[in-house]
Amino acid sequence: MSILIKPIITEKATAQSEDLNVYAFEVARSANKVEIKKAVEEFYGVNVETVRTAIVPAKFQTKYTKAGLVRGRKPAYKKALVKVVSGESIDLYGNI
Repeated sequence: MSILIKPIITEKATAQSEDLNVYAFEVARSANKVEIKKAVEEFYGVNVETVRTAIVPAKFQTKYTKAGLVRGRKPAYKKALVKVVSGESIDLYGNI
């Protein structure tokens, strides 16, 4: 799908999915909340209660290596926090 890029699997996102039934996804920058809701409902077959979005800013990183300083940049991306109706869940680890 062009709207959902990938799920975000971190310690914080996993804790939110277990406790609050909220799942995090990296989504396209041009996607709005209605499109994200439809995409999650179609792809995972669940009912979505709410969608919250945030644009994560770009970050600059510096690594110290044998060759000297290596400077780089992590790109900005849009993150969607999707709350699923209680009683339903999304299996993010089923495809691994």
